[in-house]
Amino acid sequence: MDLGIAGKVALVTAATRGIGLGIAQALKAEGARVAIAARTESDVARTANSLGGIGVAADLLKAEGCRRAVDETTARLGPIDILVNNLGTRAGTGWADTGPEEFEAAFAGNVGVSARMTKLVLPGMIDRGWGRVVVIASVFGREAGGAPAYNAAKAAEISFVRSLAREVASSGVTVNCIAPGSILWEGGGWHRRQQQDPDGIAEFVRREMPLGRFGSVAEVASAVVFVCSGQASLLNGACIPVDGGQSRSNI
Repeated sequence: MDLGIAGKVALVTAATRGIGLGIAQALKAEGARVAIAARTESDVARTANSLGGIGVAADLLKAEGCRRAVDETTARLGPIDILVNNLGTRAGTGWADTGPEEFEAAFAGNVGVSARMTKLVLPGMIDRGWGRVVVIASVFGREAGGAPAYNAAKAAEISFVRSLAREVASSGVTVNCIAPGSILWEGGGWHRRQQQDPDGIAEFVRREMPLGRFGSVAEVASAVVFVCSGQASLLNGACIPVDGGQSRSNI
C-alpha cells in the first residue's frame, strides 16, 4: 500500500530512543524526509546519522528550543508536513510526592510542548492545504492510572487534540492522538522494572495484558505512520489506543 507520504517532511520530537526513534525509522522507511529533535547533541547526531536524516539538538522545554527545531528543519529539508509530538515528561509518582510544582512540570513537558510545537508548524500546513499532527499520549490520559500529574497532563493532550482537530480540519490538516499502553524496549522503564523484578512484572503482564505480552515500539510506530498517511484522511480528532486491549475505557 502506498501511504502517500514519500517526500513529505516529518519532524519527530524526542526521537533518539524508544517510541520516538521507532516512529522516525518507520516514517523514513515510507520515504519521508525525517528530522529528529532532542536535547542531547551526541545522541541526536548519532541517531540522525543512522537514519540518514537530520537532527536538531534543542531543549524543547523552552520556547527557543522549539523554534530552533522547526526553523532548522525547515531550512534544511523544507516546510514541515508531518509533526509527531512524542516528547513527554513525568513529575511525581503518587499523591505523596505530587503538588502544584509537579503538575506544572508535567503540563509544561507534555501538553505545553505539544501545543507550542504545533502552533509553530500549523500556519504553514494550513497555507499548503495539507498536514498531519500526531500527539503521543498514553492510555493513562484516557482513563485514571499512573502518576497523578502525568495522568492529568496526558488527558489535557487528548483534549487539546480534539479541540484543535475540529478547528483546522477544513484546511486539510488532521490532528490525532496515539495512546500507547505498556511498551517494552531495551533501556525503557518497563525493561528496567523487568530486570529488577522479573516475577512481579510477569504477574503484571498476566493480570493486565490480554495478549499476554508487552507491546513493541514497532507496533506503535506502525499506527503512527498510518495516521500520517493519505489513507487516514477521515481520521481526525481521534485518540487511538495501541495497547492490545490493556485499557478499560469504553470511549
